[in-house]
Amino acid sequence: MPKVVFSNTGDEFEIEEGITILEAAFTNGIEIKNDCGGNCVCSTCHVIIDDGWEALSEIEEDEAELLEEVENLTDRSRLACQAIIYGDIEFSIP
Repeated sequence: MPKVVFSNTGDEFEIEEGITILEAAFTNGIEIKNDCGGNCVCSTCHVIIDDGWEALSEIEEDEAELLEEVENLTDRSRLACQAIIYGDIEFSIP
């Protein structure tokens, strides 16, 4: 089972492979803003991948377009509702 670390607090938890960062966070009591309910029509669930970029699904076109609108965009930015976890990751909320 993949291990997820929330850098803002140091919380660590194991999750089932194949769920999004947003789902993993909510299941483990971490709130991530998501004005669109996790449907990839806003960019409020922006997170930064601190470690484990390769353990996530690839960025699809819809997500890439929304990321262009994100404040504080980095080369490690993802939308939590779209990034599917396949291995250990560490992320933070900017």
